Parts: sequence; structure tokens; C-alpha cells
Amino acid sequence: MKKIIGIVLVLTLILTLFAGCGSSSNDSTIKVGASITPHAEILNVAKEILAKKGITLEVIEFTDYVQPNLNVESGDLDANYFQHIQYLKQFNIDNNTHLVSVASIHYEPFGIFPGKTSSITDLKDGAKISVPNDGTNEARALMLLEAQGLIKLKEDADFTATILDIAENPKNLEIIELEAAQLTKTLQDVDLAVINGNYAIQAGLNATTDALAIEDKDSDVIKNDYMNILCVKEGNENNPAILELVKALKSDEVKKFIEDKYEGAVVPMF
Repeated sequence: MKKIIGIVLVLTLILTLFAGCGSSSNDSTIKVGASITPHAEILNVAKEILAKKGITLEVIEFTDYVQPNLNVESGDLDANYFQHIQYLKQFNIDNNTHLVSVASIHYEPFGIFPGKTSSITDLKDGAKISVPNDGTNEARALMLLEAQGLIKLKEDADFTATILDIAENPKNLEIIELEAAQLTKTLQDVDLAVINGNYAIQAGLNATTDALAIEDKDSDVIKNDYMNILCVKEGNENNPAILELVKALKSDEVKKFIEDKYEGAVVPMF
């Protein structure tokens, strides 16, 4: 009797193991953090492609630039899609995280948008201009202002530049550092604002049609430093489901979606 019970228990264990193996291979799930627009919207197109391959994509939306990275580092997320490579590099340095890019997907032009003042040439002495205060994005905004001749940065200013690195400010402009998400919400309080592409889109603004000036998307700086990436924790670069997600994000379906929906405010780079 004891032998029979033992055999039954062994058979049950074997069947359980096989059932577990079968479910994991046919129902892989990955969790990816993303900004609401455009990243989550793009991921939802890729989600349909992955579903056909038996992969479930769960998109977790964030409204800030910190938690998506911390959640990938902790393992609560498998990946995130919201940032450019320079922001990621600086974040790793500042937070001792171990995050890497597995693919470059798109580019969002930074734009200078009108607030109280309708054109750059109409800016008065002491005018207020708001810029994002997060990591490399502030430097990016200041470089765009410099490209318009509004300020001049110190010669050694790099991707970590802040308002302290402004060497010349002939119009005595008041540069106001704000959280990126607040730039569109306070546009009516400043003369101009330099706004991140995703937050501009959320506010119904298009850098190619509404901005007074935008970055040169064909420059080497843009191609090398500011393309938005899919990010994972170091060591997870070859996760099969992540590799399938990369294929989906670089598919013709996703490219057409980006071009049709965002009309130049988001530029596929594949």
C-alpha cells in the first residue's frame, strides 16, 4: 500500500512539473513601464503583435522620470520605454543603478513653445523662459536656447549643464527650472517654455507645427544621444520575450502608427 501511495505521489509531482513547463512556454508575460504619451500608446500597438506569439505585454503607465527606472532596477518591471540614452547614463551615475539600452526606437523633438510672447524676436529684457529640471533634459533645453542665440553656455558645458553654466545672457532672461510635467501646465505664466516631446503631445502640442524652434533631427547629437530607448536591467538583454518586444517595436505596423498618429512630433528611427 505504501509503495502504491509513493508511486502516485511521484506521478503527481511529474505531471505538475510538466504542466508548469507547458504554461510558462506558452504564456510568457512581461511588464513594461512607460510614459503615457507616446510610449504607452506605441507599446499597445506592439502588444497586439506579441499576443500572436503567445506573449502577454502588460503596460504600466508613469507620469515621472524616476520610478520607471527604479522599478526596472528592483525587478518589479522587466523593462521601460520613456527615456533617451543620455538621461539613462546620467541616471545610472546618480543612482548607482545598472540599466542598459536594448534598442533605440524613436526621437521626440524638443521645442520652444510660445506662452505670453508669440515669437522669439519679440522677447523683452527680463522675459521668463521655463525649462525642465531633470538630469540631461535641462542641458538639452539650454542648448536649444543657445542655438537660437538667446544665451551662451560655458565652453566646457556638457549634458549635465544647468542654469549655473550660462556664460552670457544678453537679454537678462529669467530661466525657470520646473519639473518636466509642469511645463505645459504653467505655459501661460511664462513668455516661452522649452518642452519635452512627450509632455507637449499630452498637452495637444506638436513640435513641428506649434513650436517656434525645434532641434535638428538630422544632427549627430540627436542620433547618438537623444533617441528614446527600450531599457532593461543589465543581464536581461537576451530575455527572449524582450527580444520579441524589440522586433515588435521596430515593425512596419508600429512605424506606420507613429508616422500617422504623431505627424512628425514623434519620429521613428528604424
